[in-house]
Amino acid sequence: LLTEALISAFRQVLDGNQPGFASRLIELAGKIAGDETLEPAYRALALALPSEADIARDIGKNIDPDAIFSAREALTVAIAEANRKIFSDLYDRLADKDAFSPDAASAGRRALRNTLLDYLSLLHGGAALAARHFQSATNMTDRAAALSVLALRHRGSPETVKALADFEAKYATDPLVMDKWFQIQASVPGPQTIHAVRALTKHPAFSMANPNRVRSLVGTFSSANQTGFHRADGEGYRFFVETVLQVERRNPQLAARLATALRSWRSLEPARQGKAREALLLIANTENLSADLRDIIERTLA
Repeated sequence: LLTEALISAFRQVLDGNQPGFASRLIELAGKIAGDETLEPAYRALALALPSEADIARDIGKNIDPDAIFSAREALTVAIAEANRKIFSDLYDRLADKDAFSPDAASAGRRALRNTLLDYLSLLHGGAALAARHFQSATNMTDRAAALSVLALRHRGSPETVKALADFEAKYATDPLVMDKWFQIQASVPGPQTIHAVRALTKHPAFSMANPNRVRSLVGTFSSANQTGFHRADGEGYRFFVETVLQVERRNPQLAARLATALRSWRSLEPARQGKAREALLLIANTENLSADLRDIIERTLA
């Protein structure tokens, strides 16, 4: 039901129209959220919209990632606005009053509360709400969720800048957590993220010789950031070529893994498809490619 509605909205965006959604679909989200007979973990899953990549796979051809993003964002905002009171009241009730517990029930409540935060962050005062969530977090799940909401929903806001700086200062010596810090920033939607990602490759904590760090920044950007990587002007693909070839000199297997980000290039709309093919050919025509990378590129172009 959600996927069908989002595909319909995608078509409306392509036609230059503001997408509309059935009221019963919007109301259903509120009913699910408030249904105390359902486990919180289930409600969190049910309220999560299909990802942009999943929507693209279902559409199958002539993909415009920007239109998919606009359709998905419109539905998210519509759900948040229509169910503001239900979501807000439930968010407050789910606040942890006891010490952190890793048990399934507590994890489910955290998952639901963080899902509600994502919706509520799109409403008036959303950045401040996410900042309070970040500051009051007593565990990494909540802290990372709030940071992600701030970065993805409120790029460049004072709250986001402060949270990113605080997170970095607190976890600078923890490699796994810093991988998350890079990953969140690489996930920020929009064409401008390429500039932030390029800047982050110069960060003191980043190294092309560190596979986990490369995956968290470059891998996330190219495989999980649909609007950033598939910029209409091809800048994301140029970065892709540069970094794949740079990584290949040190780690051919990792370069081959990164190169799979363009395996679905033929499903893109014609202009992006042409730019993606050019990027793949640039790699294919590079001398002395490793067998691992050449195999992936040739199969992708075949």
